[in-house]
Amino acid sequence: MARGKVHSLDMIEGRILPQLIRFSLPLMATSLLQLLYNAADMVVVGQFAGAESLAAVGSTGALINLITNLFIGFSLGANVVIAHANGARDHKAISRNVHTAITLSLICGVVVMVLGLVLARPLLQMMGSPDDVIDKATLYVQIFFLGMPVNLLYNFGAGIMRAVGDTRRPLVYLSVSGAVNVLLNLLLVIGFRMDVAGVAIATVVSQLLSAVFVVIHLMRTDESIRLDPKQLGLDLKCVKEIVRVGLPAGIQSSLFSLSNVIIQSSVNAQGSIWMAGNAAAANVEGFVWVSMNSISQGTLTFSSANRGAREFKRVRKVLWVSLATVAVVGLGVGMLAYAFGGTLLGLYNGEMAVIEKGMVRMAIIMPTYFLCGLMDVAGSQMRGMGYSIAPMIVSLSGACAFRLLWVYTVFAADPRMIVLYYSYPISWGLTFLIHLACYVFMARPKLNRLEREAAAECSL
Repeated sequence: MARGKVHSLDMIEGRILPQLIRFSLPLMATSLLQLLYNAADMVVVGQFAGAESLAAVGSTGALINLITNLFIGFSLGANVVIAHANGARDHKAISRNVHTAITLSLICGVVVMVLGLVLARPLLQMMGSPDDVIDKATLYVQIFFLGMPVNLLYNFGAGIMRAVGDTRRPLVYLSVSGAVNVLLNLLLVIGFRMDVAGVAIATVVSQLLSAVFVVIHLMRTDESIRLDPKQLGLDLKCVKEIVRVGLPAGIQSSLFSLSNVIIQSSVNAQGSIWMAGNAAAANVEGFVWVSMNSISQGTLTFSSANRGAREFKRVRKVLWVSLATVAVVGLGVGMLAYAFGGTLLGLYNGEMAVIEKGMVRMAIIMPTYFLCGLMDVAGSQMRGMGYSIAPMIVSLSGACAFRLLWVYTVFAADPRMIVLYYSYPISWGLTFLIHLACYVFMARPKLNRLEREAAAECSL
């Protein structure tokens, strides 16, 4: 048996739910581990450097995502086109896309690194970061962006592995690199008292280690995703297809982050205690989100692979199975996190004022977070079927634009944080319904037509 085949998953045969779970669980565990390590960053800096340092690190997430998500969207495009080629068993196309994707990741990584280094402080100032936070926040962001070339290399490489159903190896790689991250956190922050700089350095080193593991695997595997450094380069046809799918997704993610930057600015105006409580609550929410996002990633990969294999009935089933699964997971994990909210927030910072502020956010978000999962699954289904512009427009209108409108109208009229937080569940539910309408009236008729054409070909 060729090396690596045992970890791949056949996504075009068998029952969908067990396969989706097999695909999603390692991905979920990988993302949860990543968040645990990120949470360790927050816990260490919050407990041993104070609320100001916690606020500095926690307030940078929206800004980092604003700059990086456009380019990470390209890794999503690579996942879609490689999964489609894998479903069609087109090994030459898989190889071309792999080498193009890895080359693109390195180019994008350098571009994002430069942007982050140059724009960090000006953008933090635009966000209204308080004077007692901005210096530490700037230092953290600039060190973080020094590691963007290896960060994107890992994201693209792991996306390639997921495209052929391998979600287990990234879990192993992240387990090792994440453990290194935690140890470096303890050493640099507690031992050498490097504060936010120590957290950022630990993050970059662990990302470098993850990227090395992924590249070594891609170079040694006997599968069609094998990486040969001599073949690195940009195939224009592959680039066009990756960009066609990935650019709208990246634009959507970046503009989502822009709306979150504006919301973060509203939080910043409340002072460092609100910032710390909001940051801690958002970090806890991340554990619920990645649980749902793993199912969304499965929806994207499964629908793309089955479209490539012309298994159109399975494409339809993928959506409904995924929606039911993500609703159960999102509601269950969300309510569990809310039930233990005070304890979880206390891990980040022991100040009662910080915990109280964090619970205000969790009371609104956690019981309704499953709506975000439904929204993501519906959008992923559309992308997996080859649509790129429609889900972007829907998401930007239903969530991004809606939130901005909410901030400048409803929240401006009643500037309480609870009012600000209500913009999240309302925007998720609205966007999900519009995505679902697009599927029913746009994508489903296309699936029916393709299925009839496939049946006609088989009868000839």
